Amino acid sequence: MRTVGSRELKANLGEVLRQVREEEEVFVVTHRGHRIARIIPESLAATDGRGFDAVWAEMDRLAEKIARDWPEHTSAARAVGDDRREISGG
Repeated sequence: MRTVGSRELKANLGEVLRQVREEEEVFVVTHRGHRIARIIPESLAATDGRGFDAVWAEMDRLAEKIARDWPEHTSAARAVGDDRREISGG
């Protein structure tokens, strides 16, 4: 996966699209250092035969399931931090 800035993308769009089409290259597009998008070949967009709508619907279903059992007053950032400390023994 390659990273391309928005200005570089604008200047080299034809070449980037050629690499996506011919080499199935994936690009992460950044703007001012922040990731804003991905450009992926169509062949990789739905490799399991499902469209994006089905994938998002599944993600929403999983989010609802997680939310039902999520402890009150615990942020996701804190939960991840706690897990990292537990794994690292710190």
